[in-house]
Amino acid sequence: MNIRIACAALMAFGLAACTSVPVRPPLQTVDLAPAALADAQARLAAREAAVRALPQLAFNGRVAMSNGRDGGSGRIEWLQTGGDYRVTLSAPVTRQSWQLQGGPQGARIDGLDGGPREGADVALLLREATGFEIPVAAMAAWAAGARADVTVSGPAEVAFDAGGRLARVQQDGWTIDYLEWQPDPAAGAAPALPTRINAQRGDARVRLIVDSWTPADPTAPRATP
Repeated sequence: MNIRIACAALMAFGLAACTSVPVRPPLQTVDLAPAALADAQARLAAREAAVRALPQLAFNGRVAMSNGRDGGSGRIEWLQTGGDYRVTLSAPVTRQSWQLQGGPQGARIDGLDGGPREGADVALLLREATGFEIPVAAMAAWAAGARADVTVSGPAEVAFDAGGRLARVQQDGWTIDYLEWQPDPAAGAAPALPTRINAQRGDARVRLIVDSWTPADPTAPRATP
């Protein structure tokens, strides 16, 4: 799932104001005591490792965003298989759909005016096609409640709520607030994933509600998107 990818598509579709994803204030972050902070950091690292070990993650939900001037909302589906991704956005009224798929080898956009577009550099491809700077690799990690690879997006700062759960990530100029999570899973189950996320960098604002996550069984064969 790439939130800024969705933003570009929404602007292309010229959707109406963001009304399908209600606004909710961020969770309150707290300064934990040293022992509690160390425990929260250890649990975050373990959860991130479990997320990254999953061969596949998929979700569908609702996304809304604005860039300081325009805004829009729509349905979004995201499939991540290792470094490969497929993102589909659907307009609520026209039922138009737009799709980005690719990975380290390059990417392809379908559904925009002018026909399919392909390129080896996904960031350049999306900038030329939509005019947006889109951190594809980072957003996949952020959406799943993990810090992005430091070699891609630089160091990250994190903050926790009073219970020690991740409440905020600041990385590459973005602030990602986690408003709701799935319930804590049973022992041995897939890790809990976010269900409400707010993200902001400058005038760009994004709200995401995940209606359903589908994490794959870590022992299952890797699928191709």
